[in-house]
Amino acid sequence: MRIRPLVADAAIAVALTTVAVLLGQESARQGWPELDAPGYALVALANVPVVFRSRAPLAVLLLVHGVWIGYVTAGYWPVVSTFAPMLTVYTVASLRPARVSVPCAALMSAVWIYAGLVSDGASMASVVGQAVGFALVIWRFGHVARRSAELARQLKREQDERARREVAEERGRIARELHDVVAHHMSVISVQAGLAKFVFASDPATAHAALSTISGTSGEALEELRRMLRVLRAQEDGEEPPDAPMPGLARLGEMVERVRAAGGVSVELRIEGTPRQLAPGIELCAYRVVQEALTNVLKHARGAAVVVELRYQRHHVTVSVTDDGEGVILDRVGAGSGHGLIGMRERAKLYGGTISIGPLSEGGFAVRLTLPTSAQAASQGDDAT
Repeated sequence: MRIRPLVADAAIAVALTTVAVLLGQESARQGWPELDAPGYALVALANVPVVFRSRAPLAVLLLVHGVWIGYVTAGYWPVVSTFAPMLTVYTVASLRPARVSVPCAALMSAVWIYAGLVSDGASMASVVGQAVGFALVIWRFGHVARRSAELARQLKREQDERARREVAEERGRIARELHDVVAHHMSVISVQAGLAKFVFASDPATAHAALSTISGTSGEALEELRRMLRVLRAQEDGEEPPDAPMPGLARLGEMVERVRAAGGVSVELRIEGTPRQLAPGIELCAYRVVQEALTNVLKHARGAAVVVELRYQRHHVTVSVTDDGEGVILDRVGAGSGHGLIGMRERAKLYGGTISIGPLSEGGFAVRLTLPTSAQAASQGDDAT
């Protein structure tokens, strides 16, 4: 159970006062004057301020030590009122920097030595040793507690910052997924809707095929969006994400057929090597890069011929999308810094891959992504390709 600091300090003050009063009753047996009413008042005044040690540690320390000096000067047994001064030194050391706490520890040692000087028959060597030793040990414990609290606060700040970065990264990932899903499918739908409108009266069969493509494409887009929403809801509720299938390399053929059906773009899919199951993240990354590249072709070069190559290697998988540059719509070609291209590069970096995006010397445009399929390949980088 967590106790409020003021309540805890009040309980400590009561305990210290009780111990001091009980110890004070042994004064006569130890050869010191018995505590009288002023003595008990000084004992209480030395211990009660401990209640406020967390709120005003330095002021409480000075007050307690001032009362302790008066108590010693009055001739009472000094040991009775030593507990509160030691606690206040620890408190200051645990809450204030060394330049403040070290003089406070020195003050306690000085008062301790003063008590030895005014006492009859005191061994000053023992008194000085106790004064320095107790002050040093108590200050050290307080200083360590302060450093531990600072490290805990620093760790908390780092954890909060890490959590903020993870949230930002997750938002970026979701934004990339939404961009890839919506941009690709809406581009196909836009092209097919324009085609259906153009041939609606003259070629009903083509218009009907275009509408069928729109229906299938919109249904696939909705299914992917539903999958993402299920994942988001699961994360919000603290549950495990549902095992909904994610798009992978096995569905490249469906994507190529969809783009080919959109009209105006000739797409050829070539697969080299032996197809094999890869990590879901690797497959999704490659799928999204191809999807974004084909979406850009639909937007900027509807009359182009496109070749999609998928190559399985021992430690890598490579996908490339190359168009011949025919039918480029110059007004729609940007500077190559859109969100889609940025998303491609971020995906490649996330999985330790490399990506090249740019025009070809013989004309056209190419996107080439190489992803490692093993931890060893990821550490070796491009040289292993």
